[in-house]
Amino acid sequence: MHIWVDADACPKVIKEILFRAAERRQLPVTLVANRPLAVPASRFIRSRVVPGGFDEADKLIIASVAPGDLVVSADIPLAAEVVAQGALTLSPRGTLYTRDNISEHLSMRDLKDELRKSGMDLGGPPALSHKDRQAFANQLDRLLSRGDGR
Repeated sequence: MHIWVDADACPKVIKEILFRAAERRQLPVTLVANRPLAVPASRFIRSRVVPGGFDEADKLIIASVAPGDLVVSADIPLAAEVVAQGALTLSPRGTLYTRDNISEHLSMRDLKDELRKSGMDLGGPPALSHKDRQAFANQLDRLLSRGDGR
């Protein structure tokens, strides 16, 4: 399993959880961003810089992900693409996107997008909480313990 991280908006605390997991499990983790990122010196952790255009990180992840891989991202359209390729996506809040639930999440995202376009102020997501960090760490641990991400 390779872990791909949509790193531009990924919280630092989530990256740190992933860095520890990479070392502990000896798994490759690649952070993809449109700017250079500081990553620990490790044979398991690397970063890739993409051009600053729209969805460039997403494009690289989609082109690189393989069945059984895990992508860490809050981007639901990216999650849908990844799931279609046989991989899984885990949000920084611990939500696991799979073939069984991605359509529901994508529909909800599209509904919220339409409501925003019509002028409704839905506000943004709340700050990442300790409970969110714990949910992410627990879900990641479950996935890695199963070995194949399934």
